[in-house]
Amino acid sequence: MAFCIITDSASDVPDSVIKEYSLYVMPTPVTIEGKDYFDGDTIFPDQFYEIQASGREIKTYHINQYMFYEHFLPFAKRGDEVLYLCFSTGIAGTFNAAKLAYEQVLEEYPDFKVTIIDTKCASVGYGLVTERVLRMQKNGAPKELLIEAANFFCEHMEHAVTVMELEYLFKGGRLSRTSFLAGTVLDIKPIIVVDENGSLKAVEKVRGWKKAQKRILDMVGEKGKNLEQQVVGVCYGMDKGAYEYIKKELVDRYHVKGLLEGRVGCAIGAHTGPGILGIVFLNETRDKYEEYLK
Repeated sequence: MAFCIITDSASDVPDSVIKEYSLYVMPTPVTIEGKDYFDGDTIFPDQFYEIQASGREIKTYHINQYMFYEHFLPFAKRGDEVLYLCFSTGIAGTFNAAKLAYEQVLEEYPDFKVTIIDTKCASVGYGLVTERVLRMQKNGAPKELLIEAANFFCEHMEHAVTVMELEYLFKGGRLSRTSFLAGTVLDIKPIIVVDENGSLKAVEKVRGWKKAQKRILDMVGEKGKNLEQQVVGVCYGMDKGAYEYIKKELVDRYHVKGLLEGRVGCAIGAHTGPGILGIVFLNETRDKYEEYLK
């Protein structure tokens, strides 16, 4: 019997982490002109953003109960215990679907144990939680401490995000027509965080793409703690130049311990467009977890 840490592809966990830990990642579905694709399995970021730029119809939906049942079943059959780090309920209905699927599996395998954590994080926000907990497990942390640490990391994870284009937020109903038109004319870029409910929330507006990049970098210094001891997450859609700038500044300015480098996939990119850029980091650390992260 193994204790298995798993997640879904909306976490945008880098391939390097997936390979190093043999991480099981459940793919998030996306529908393109009526045909289903699965993030990180049958469609990948470069291909997705090319399709998005062509104007083809794209819709997303969360992993449903039946899909979760199919994912959980092999673990139940092997007698494994699972910790599932789940996409925020403030953005998608993933948590409830996973819970219903777990109850369904229990009817066949009553001893099966799954701990489902609503991370209240998005993209590399909970990708970083996943990486940290996997590293702790590799370094010998016991199961109870891993679950405790996962909850702590989720609670203290900060997201500083901006997007280049407003049209995708407008199309997704997250921006009014007036704000979209005015913002486009004035070159306004929103500064977005994930709030205490796990929902995306625009908290500031700045003019210009470069200023937006600088603002999310400033937020790291304002909210982050013990940055020199932290691995910080960075993610992007298509703007590799902005991504490289952000990474360099995090190292030069804050001397971060390391970087978890992610690529935003379909689950988030469908609603933000290719010009998304984000930094995730902790606003609090705890020594009893850090000793397993060295």
